[in-house]
Amino acid sequence: MELITTGNAGTMESNDIMITVEPSDAGGVQVDLTSSVYRQFGKQIISVIKETVAEYGVKNAVITAVDKGALDCTVRARVAAALTRAAQCHDYTWEVRQNV
Repeated sequence: MELITTGNAGTMESNDIMITVEPSDAGGVQVDLTSSVYRQFGKQIISVIKETVAEYGVKNAVITAVDKGALDCTVRARVAAALTRAAQCHDYTWEVRQNV
């Protein structure tokens, strides 16, 4: 997936996460996370974000995440939505994943 523009997903409400995805020429995926539970769950949140980005085949991106206590499934959904918006993709292929 090639990122064309900036994509956003999520809200600043409790139990949600705001994800902003931007294309990058720097190489690699950079994640900037702000979270009130960073000490307890920061590594896990960053891991979920990077795993989801890798599943979509994105190699270069800058991701800004503002977490308000989102569960892993919410993080995945918000990252997926932001990526498809940033890629301006309108051909959605949704599939049920059994191992999530």
